[in-house]
Formats: sequence, C-alpha cells, structure tokens
Amino acid sequence: GREWESQRASHNWPSVVQVCDVLALPIFKQEESNLPPDSENKILPFQYVLCAATSPAIKLHDETLTYLNQGQSYEIRMLDNRKLGELPEITGKMVKSIIRVVFHDRRLQYTEHQQLEGWRWNRPGDRILDLDIPMSVGMVDPRANPTQLNTVEFLWDPSKRTSVFIQVHCISTEFTMRKHGGEKGVPFRIQIDTFKENDGEEYSEHLHSASCQVKVFKPKGADRKQKTDREKMEKRAPQEKEKYQPSYETTILTECSPWPEVTYASGHKHAACTEPHCLCYKWFILFYMYIYKILYGDNLLPAATPQDAQQWLHRNRFSPFCRLFTNFSGADLLKLTREDVIQICGPADGIRLFNALKGRVVRPRLTVYVCQESQQAREQQQKHDNGDAASSTFFVYHAIYLEDLTAVELTEKIAQLFNISPRQISQIFKQGSTGIHVLVSDEMIQNFQDEVCFVLDTMKGECHPVVFFYNKYWRVEKCLW
Repeated sequence: GREWESQRASHNWPSVVQVCDVLALPIFKQEESNLPPDSENKILPFQYVLCAATSPAIKLHDETLTYLNQGQSYEIRMLDNRKLGELPEITGKMVKSIIRVVFHDRRLQYTEHQQLEGWRWNRPGDRILDLDIPMSVGMVDPRANPTQLNTVEFLWDPSKRTSVFIQVHCISTEFTMRKHGGEKGVPFRIQIDTFKENDGEEYSEHLHSASCQVKVFKPKGADRKQKTDREKMEKRAPQEKEKYQPSYETTILTECSPWPEVTYASGHKHAACTEPHCLCYKWFILFYMYIYKILYGDNLLPAATPQDAQQWLHRNRFSPFCRLFTNFSGADLLKLTREDVIQICGPADGIRLFNALKGRVVRPRLTVYVCQESQQAREQQQKHDNGDAASSTFFVYHAIYLEDLTAVELTEKIAQLFNISPRQISQIFKQGSTGIHVLVSDEMIQNFQDEVCFVLDTMKGECHPVVFFYNKYWRVEKCLW
C-alpha cells in the first residue's frame, strides 16, 4: 500500500475513486438504469474509470460523452469489484485486458479496416493508441502489436491497485466524410475486454467488457470544447438544465458485449488436417471449384454459403472486406444495392465489388455488326427487294467490339473474323450514299453509331490478287499474298 501511495504521489495522481462513489453516479442508479430487471442488481467483477470529465451537454438517459486531447496521457483505473468468494480461480493470478479505440458509428464500423489502413497510409510510423508505460502502475508485460494500431494489451493482478495511462493519437475529424473545415468529428469508443487464463495457459476465457464514448480533439481542443459546452449550459433556463446530466470528473466505462475478435486475441493455433479423408475432401473441393468455374464462370450464386462467399471474395481480390461480410451468404451479398456497397466499401472498391457481384462485363466503347454475303446472296436479296417473295435469305451477323476506336484495331478484328493475318488487309473503305469509296480513318470510326450494321464481300484486284469487302456501307481491300 505504501509503495502504491508513494508512486501515486510522485506523479500527482488524483485519488482513486471508491466503488461506492462510482455506484452513486446517476448512470448506475436503479431508477435511471436501462438494464433489464435481472441485471439491475448485478455486481460486475471489474470496473474501469477513465480520468477525464464528461460533457455537460448530454441529455439524461443518453450515454455520456468525454472529450480527449490528442496525444495526452489519460489514466484508466482498473478496479476489482468482486464480492468475497466470487471468481476464486483468479485470486492471486493475473488477468489480461485488451484496450481498443474503435468507431462508435455503425457505418464506420463496417469499414473499420479500410479506415485504419487509410490512417496508416497518411500517418506512417504512428499508432492510434499507445500506452504511457512510465506513468502506469501495476501493469505487467504491456504489448502493442505493430499491425493493430488501435489496440494495446497487458496483464494485471486484480488484487493490486492498477492504473494504466493511454494516449490516443488520432482525432475525430480525420474520419469525417467531407473535409472542408468546421465538420463535427466522429465519436470513438474506448473498449476494454478482460480475460482469465484457461487450462492451456492462454488468456482466452472472457470475464468482462466495458466501453465509453469519446471524441478526440487536437491538443487543448478538448478543454475548449468542454468550456464551450459548460458556458452553453449556464445560459439555459433552469427547467432546460434539468433535461441534461451534470458533468462528472471521471468517466465510468459501462458494460458491453465483447469485441467480436476477442476469441482470436490469444493467437490460437489451428492444426493442419493431414488425415486421408481430410485431404480427399480438400482435393474434392478444389476439383469442384475448378469445374464450377469452367461451367459457370466465377459469378456468385444466391445459394452460396457464407464460406463460399468468403472464398469468392478472396478469389476476386476483395480480401480486405472478408471480415465485414463474415456472415453474409451469396443471397445476402446479391441483395445489396449499389449505394449499400459504396457506403460499406468506399466509392472505388464499392463500384468494383458491385460490378463483380452482378457479373457485369465492361461494356465496349463501340459495337459493330458485320455480315459476310456472297454474290449469290446479294442477287437473291436484290430479287427480294424487287418483289420476288419466293426468294428468302437468312443472314448471320458477327459482332466486333472496339475499345481503341482506331483503324488498326478494326483491321485486326476483321482479320480475326476471316482467320487471316492483319497484314493481308491493306485498306478499309466505307461506301458512301453516292457510291463513292471513303477510306476508313480513326476519326471516322470514332463517329460511328453504336451497334451499326455493315455487309462485307470480296472481289479480286487487277494488278495482284486482292479482295474487296463492300456494300452500300463498307468496302475492305484485302491482299492475298
């Protein structure tokens, strides 16, 4: 006890909040509690107290909001609130707590990975959440994973007084959609998940989770915001003030559900399956996927299970979004609208994912239909035009898709159609309305109407064997070498 008091005095820490003082706050009073009846009298095993004042501009029954300064060290007191004889298995033992800074808004929770990666790109080498180890007391084996910028973890003994100091280095306005100045910053949550040791000496058995809502400002910005809120409340009428909760010197983290990834926090290792039946099943799945892709392409089907959907996301280079769509089946993904996908994944990846879900092929810039007619077919067509109903000819057209809209590209496409080399086609002509032959250029192709129809035919040249493809629209000169 003396060691704790000497350490606390050397750092000028505020006195430790007593559990009875914590329970006296309005948020824990029975008449103002939103907990279900069977949970109202429940005593939680731990309590976490953030030493930062709550905002006075929060209405009664709403969750508290606390303003923090970027990079400033804030104390979180880890309090043991167990009754005598409760959880005896952790008496005299360490527990592990994981502290996270996460998004409060559901919209940003869906895109958390992309948001954090964007922050990492803009702030190379920085962390979102850090531990101030010299200021902390009672903390053992602190760790900060380099790949998890918003997470820290440590061990502590509940029977000993423990305080950890954290620093949040991101500010709320860094994650706003539009950044033109004057935007309201997005709220964050500080969440703490605590685990006990299992039989395998891994801290994986969940004990307790709690969180609070915060906003982070540039240095000294939180103090100015707190002062502004206090001055606004002082100007309100007395009856209006009664609708708001007072500002408290500390923030109590309230009970919440465990963070979804906590089951993987201890780094469980999954043994590889080497049994013969597992290997056979694995090869069967790979063979099935190969045959399926040949028959149906790689379109996602409504009958796809969540596991199938995850594999489809991986195959189509959407791995960063796999965690967001963990429980989505094929039908769930296909029901998403374009706006839904863009909101979840962002504009660039959202459009790409939506097009992939709908199996959309990129539309060519220009589509041209061409038909190969023989001289006999033209004569039959002429008879038909002259009123000979007995004559009928069925013409088949081929589609040519152009992207570059150049004469070179058109030459290559026609050569593919006739199974010849592009070098055998010397020039391409378009027959005008007066019968003149106009040389086809890049500019002419760029002015073609989409899905226009042309007829091609052949004729020998005079000097050497050449072939002309022509009708009232086009004429193509082909050199037979």
